[in-house]
Amino acid sequence: MEHIEKYIDHTLLAPDANQKQIEQLCAEAKTYNFASVCVNSCRAAQCSCLLKGTDVNVCVVVGFPLGAMDTESKATEAENAIKNGAAEIDMVLNIGKLKDKDYDFILKDISSVKKACNTKLLKVIIECCLLTDQEKVKACQLAVKAGADYVKTSTGFSKGGAKKEDVLLMRKTVGKDVGVKAAGGIHTYSEAVEMIKSGATRIGASSGIKIVEGSK
Repeated sequence: MEHIEKYIDHTLLAPDANQKQIEQLCAEAKTYNFASVCVNSCRAAQCSCLLKGTDVNVCVVVGFPLGAMDTESKATEAENAIKNGAAEIDMVLNIGKLKDKDYDFILKDISSVKKACNTKLLKVIIECCLLTDQEKVKACQLAVKAGADYVKTSTGFSKGGAKKEDVLLMRKTVGKDVGVKAAGGIHTYSEAVEMIKSGATRIGASSGIKIVEGSK
């Protein structure tokens, strides 16, 4: 598959990730010309500085990994991340509120972060492994209604990661104009290609180099 590197958000979200590891992540992203690095919000400014002058974006997770923080805090985290150089925000859906069928809360939660993002990309992590198919569809519909640019399968920190079946369902639900990001447990070139063929337009992976090398 041509230019698979531009599908990849080169990811390091481990709680014990240190400064040198973040420096290495950004150096690798520049070498391989990935779409972005995906990091926790405290690393936004560092990555923005390290990637200045490149076309590798800084992607920051918000409300990560549970999605259960209050809306104002999520919006503030997104706003601060963008001030510090983030070009993309991956926010975690409030899964408990979705289970409650509190759809007004979900809409406000996502739209508040979208407002904080302004023109920057917003991806909404729906955490498929915790949802029924019906809930996955509803989560995607609400994300699109609230103005999200992408829906995303997983945090990679719950009990399951990306599945082809989920990507197919999400793509069917959001249509062709909204992005789908597959993340969690994608380690090889063949796994990444399977996700892309199922409808993913972005891949979140800590194995980005292995994926690209596997394409050669």
